[in-house]
Amino acid sequence: MAGAFIFGCAGTALTADEAAFFADAQPWGFILFARNIENRAQLQKLTGELRGAVGWQAPILIDQEGGRVERMTVPEWRHYPSALDQMEMASDPARAMYLRNRLIAYDLAEVDIDVNCAPLADVIWPESHPVLRNRCYGDDVETVLAMCREVERGLLDGGVLPVLKHIPGYGRAVVDGHKALPTVDVPREDLDAHDFAPFKALNHMRMGMTAHIVFPCIDEKAATVSAKAMRMIREEIGFAGLIMTDDISMEALSGDVASRSLAAIEAGCDLALHCNGEMVEMVAIAETCPALSQAGEARAEVALAQRQTPTHVDIPALEAEFLSLTGRAA
Repeated sequence: MAGAFIFGCAGTALTADEAAFFADAQPWGFILFARNIENRAQLQKLTGELRGAVGWQAPILIDQEGGRVERMTVPEWRHYPSALDQMEMASDPARAMYLRNRLIAYDLAEVDIDVNCAPLADVIWPESHPVLRNRCYGDDVETVLAMCREVERGLLDGGVLPVLKHIPGYGRAVVDGHKALPTVDVPREDLDAHDFAPFKALNHMRMGMTAHIVFPCIDEKAATVSAKAMRMIREEIGFAGLIMTDDISMEALSGDVASRSLAAIEAGCDLALHCNGEMVEMVAIAETCPALSQAGEARAEVALAQRQTPTHVDIPALEAEFLSLTGRAA
């Protein structure tokens, strides 16, 4: 039975200690970062080692949004402008967003990565923190929703599962959640009309990631560890898919990583996402947190059932079309 956590690893190859730990702890999945990546051959070997350690086709996640958030980088892989810059330069923004993500999915599937942590349904505001702002797709619900659907479609067509983030909405954050906990004190009706609306419209998606953010009108706790916020996400936003935390080691949350992880699971998250590959921290989480719940297992099964063989495409033709729409080579 899988544990209610997703782990990273330290380097470009799995160590004997990591392999033994993963075999025993049985994380539900893995996440990769730039520290884990050198080239195609190495990366494909690493994904095989990770799955070999747990003995099944466990999901392997990455944040390959394009722009500043690219773990697989040039010259080995394509580079894209920030999402917001691309929106401004493209003659057909929706088609360009689809192409971008279909090409990203091709690169991921080639090295056996089957989950991408995108799209971002966060609506940006004038005060949005720069660390998030240019990763997003727009400042109105309709645009954000349209672009999210193109991201979802492009990834799924390429055999890669999307993860909707950051539920229930991170766009009003004025501090970097990697370093501090954002608090957004605005009326609930404003949140429902703008910040939460794209997530409600996309509640069919099978996986989502929380936001480490406080909405005082809901709870004084960060959404990731708030039973009230998680209940709102399930019952009012209507998101029935598998929910993972944002990186549990981000400094926005208080306490050690094991207590944070347990608090998130007890609040209603299905999985704690731990990204830095630190063995001591992963051991503590595995010793503290339970196995994936029965309800979580059911949601995970539905999510993974979306994995499919990529549709056939002419990659050079897609690259040429992207160039014609944006003036930028993929």
